[in-house]
Amino acid sequence: MWQAVELRELHLFLALAEELHFGRTAEKLRLTPSRVSQSLRALEQKLGAPLFHRTSRRVELTPFGEQFLADVGPAYDQLAGVLERTNVAARSLAGTLRLGLLSGPAGGPHFVEIVRKFEALHPESNVEVIQIAWEDPVERLRDNDVDLMATWVPLDRPDLVVGPTLSRQPRVLAVPRDHPLATRDAVDVEELADHRILRFENLPLELGEAVAPSRTPSGRPIPETKIRIGERTILDLPVRLARSETVFPTVASAATYMGQPDLVFVPIKGMPPLRSALVWRRPARDPKLREFIRVTREVLGRAKTGSNETAGK
Repeated sequence: MWQAVELRELHLFLALAEELHFGRTAEKLRLTPSRVSQSLRALEQKLGAPLFHRTSRRVELTPFGEQFLADVGPAYDQLAGVLERTNVAARSLAGTLRLGLLSGPAGGPHFVEIVRKFEALHPESNVEVIQIAWEDPVERLRDNDVDLMATWVPLDRPDLVVGPTLSRQPRVLAVPRDHPLATRDAVDVEELADHRILRFENLPLELGEAVAPSRTPSGRPIPETKIRIGERTILDLPVRLARSETVFPTVASAATYMGQPDLVFVPIKGMPPLRSALVWRRPARDPKLREFIRVTREVLGRAKTGSNETAGK
């Protein structure tokens, strides 16, 4: 039975051995006297002998209890010290936070500000930004290669938390410069059904559908050419698009990153913005992770308040 002894029972025994009074022990441990008595009886049953003599007037250790106190007291103090030091280390913000980044635009306009704010508040911490491959945006997060990541969403995964929104990017259609749509000021989302679009087949289903939908809002099917996305695909994408009649729904900031003079980016009317957000694994136990999330919300909240104040002037 001794294997079933719990740390809380030892803590209670040591408190009672010090106070030698059930009422004072109960007050010290924030328990009822009856609860102290029940826990003590359970400990004595597990050890196989009484630890205290109890009368209506006094409480005193038995010889067995005195020996147990001499043996367990130093051991308990040592174990409590180890647990306290472990807890302090677990709550420390010292070390590296590994932040995955799927693409530059996914970080949003305040990405660098968030990282700098976190590191300024916690000089003992640093943020390592790691480029995430497009082949499987959640693989490195699930494999614990990164602590959290900035990525496009939606990502409907029960083991992942989609946190604060980093950006909402307006949608544009990347088309070759000689394409019929290239001279348009805008294209309606329903018109996508009249053109073949490029789709990445190995993105998570819900994310792939948000990037390049298979149907228009009215239900018209959109012709598609599927390719497997990878690092090489991303690098070759601007040239591939410029040389074909395929069009590609992307985000407004992609014009900067794709850098291809033979492409034109036409705004898409009626297509929801593509959202990016911080994503992390459940549960968020790492204090560095929790603090980075808090700082992110603080920076984004301040930026939103500033935008509202500016808009109101």
